[in-house]
Amino acid sequence: MIVGTPRATSKRFADPADFTPFFERRAGELHCERVPLERIAARLGTPAYVYSRAAITATYRRLDRAFAGPGGVPHTICYSVKANSNLSILRLLARLGSGFDIVSGGELHRLRRAGVSPKTIVFSGVGKTREEICDALRAGILLFNVESAAELEILAAEAARLRRPAAAGIRVNPDVEAGGHPHISTGHHRHKFGMDWDDARRLYLAHKDSRWIRWQGISAHIGSQILSAAPFRSAIARLAAYVRELRRAGVALKYLDFGGGIGVRYAAEDPLEVRNYAAIVTRALRPLGCHLLLEPGRVIVGQAGVLLMRVLYTKTNHGKTFVVVDAAMNDMIRPALYGAVHPITVAGALRPRTVASRGPSSSRADIVGPVCETGDCFLQDWPLGEVNSGDLLVLWGAGAYGFVAASNYNSRPRPPEVLVEGSRFRLIRRRESFQDLCRGEL
Repeated sequence: MIVGTPRATSKRFADPADFTPFFERRAGELHCERVPLERIAARLGTPAYVYSRAAITATYRRLDRAFAGPGGVPHTICYSVKANSNLSILRLLARLGSGFDIVSGGELHRLRRAGVSPKTIVFSGVGKTREEICDALRAGILLFNVESAAELEILAAEAARLRRPAAAGIRVNPDVEAGGHPHISTGHHRHKFGMDWDDARRLYLAHKDSRWIRWQGISAHIGSQILSAAPFRSAIARLAAYVRELRRAGVALKYLDFGGGIGVRYAAEDPLEVRNYAAIVTRALRPLGCHLLLEPGRVIVGQAGVLLMRVLYTKTNHGKTFVVVDAAMNDMIRPALYGAVHPITVAGALRPRTVASRGPSSSRADIVGPVCETGDCFLQDWPLGEVNSGDLLVLWGAGAYGFVAASNYNSRPRPPEVLVEGSRFRLIRRRESFQDLCRGEL
């Protein structure tokens, strides 16, 4: 078995088209909203990322509604830009009323290119540079989530130099272990993120009368792809206790930033219902009177996207079947990096197999890409069914942490991105050319 590569189990996987909103089979052919995926692939080639505007809109609104209305709390959803940073996606979310969470100066630049107001931006991240801090101060963002004493020193110094007081909070590490994989768990004491509460409290009190640091919030983010309620319940209880303790010490905070982390269904997961998550958070937050900030990413865009790929070849080695596709680990790194299971299915009804095209049986196969690495494997022993060269395949759940983590490894141009809007689709990022591969090189 390839280390880190997702492997099929005996558990039956449902067809993702049965549980992925705005993707469905019509006469056996997969559609995104009202557009056949084969039409997109025929027009723009493969591999290609395809997103549903309706799916993103519906999920954002469902999450927003869960925290509104009777029993709700004042809140702002600050979409996590790192999940999918395409300008068209950012503009769509801004029109829906979203705020944004960033972790780099590049993400700030993207949001400004997209016309987003800096007053809706929260800057998180453990390694902000002095230049990034200055740019965000000049822009006038909503909040800095500080992650170390050294970072706070730079923020205070630059705020004084620019004569722009910094609205700030501290990201606290609540020592709650959560997340679907060790690489996406962020709230335990051994992780690099945030600060221990004792250290954070000392900084809050030491700077409570500062002219250039204006304490506005407190933050925690415990991980990603969290499927149960218990970690959220523990973390929000600890964060609420910290807010009360600071209030007694004379530091009154306006914002409580509870990060993101709600899991989604890729294959056989049973994610937490959004309304149950909202009930946990609002129950703890309502007595505090704070404005809630949330930083969801995956839950908004994850199921809204797929990666299209075509079968290049099928082959057998000692009875083991391989389906070689034109997408690779450079296009979608999650299976190789996390062992993440992204189901892959055929986009349309299989064509009758001719004598000329008949090759080895591929009812169960390893689905692999062309990159020169053994780890370039999307799935092992996967029940794909028999396929021919040229068949269109769909990798599901590719809307988050897909294109944003793509690379040019093996000098492969990155794929295009496509947004489907009802019965139409449009290119929102063109496919890279060979010329693009060398741009900037001397």
